[in-house]
Amino acid sequence: MTTNTALAAQATAFARLHTPAAPLALANAWDVASARLVEAAGAPAVATTSAGVAWSLGSPDGDALSRDRALRLIARVAAAVAVPVTADIEGGFGADAAAVGETVTGVLAAGAVGVNIEDVNRSPAEHAERLAAARAAADAAGVPLFVNARIDTFLFGLGDPATRLDETLARAAAYLRAGASGIFVPGVTDPSVVAELARGIDAPLNVLVGPGAPAVAALGALGVSRVSLGSWVAEAAYAVVRRAAEELVSGGTYGTLAHSLPYGELNGLLKG
Repeated sequence: MTTNTALAAQATAFARLHTPAAPLALANAWDVASARLVEAAGAPAVATTSAGVAWSLGSPDGDALSRDRALRLIARVAAAVAVPVTADIEGGFGADAAAVGETVTGVLAAGAVGVNIEDVNRSPAEHAERLAAARAAADAAGVPLFVNARIDTFLFGLGDPATRLDETLARAAAYLRAGASGIFVPGVTDPSVVAELARGIDAPLNVLVGPGAPAVAALGALGVSRVSLGSWVAEAAYAVVRRAAEELVSGGTYGTLAHSLPYGELNGLLKG
């Protein structure tokens, strides 16, 4: 079992990975095999994707998965890799701030040193309370948990487009005052907007990337400290399943599988 002292050291090391000079690039995993593949690729940390985790456990994304099932998955991933693990815990798996604090206590017990907590349609004041509860739970455990506060203004097109940037910056400031370590703004990759966010947020900025987004180095030059693939990798994996199944059923062929990982390589990652 990882001690809180060891977790604290790992959390400190994880926080130091957030720098625009070399942004932390996270290919989000959803199970032990995907986590070990990410680690084997040389990633200095592993992040989970809430969507991929939920789908792999037979649940839709969006606060539908139970806390206990999510924590068990986080524990399996954290035990399987040597690098720091940060967990996407959706809205905190709790109806109120106190429950979010309980979730964070469970996340630390599972061995993760970072969390993403999203505001979605909650008011900024309510989300700030939830972040403060997360920070208090981490402080009580003596672990400088990296609390990545996700702001969904751009992702879901919340509010007036003319004031969306200002609203995002105001939320970021409130969330940092509440105890957040960094700010995650998915849904925006336009260089001019990203640069404005980086200038206006006094903490590491995380953006969601995928096909068509600027390269990691270019985002770092704009001030981004962390980039995440989010659910993209899981979506791509499931797309292979569908293509393979459709090709087999409709044509009786197997070309989709031509670039599969060798059995021995994947099996070897899970030994020991």
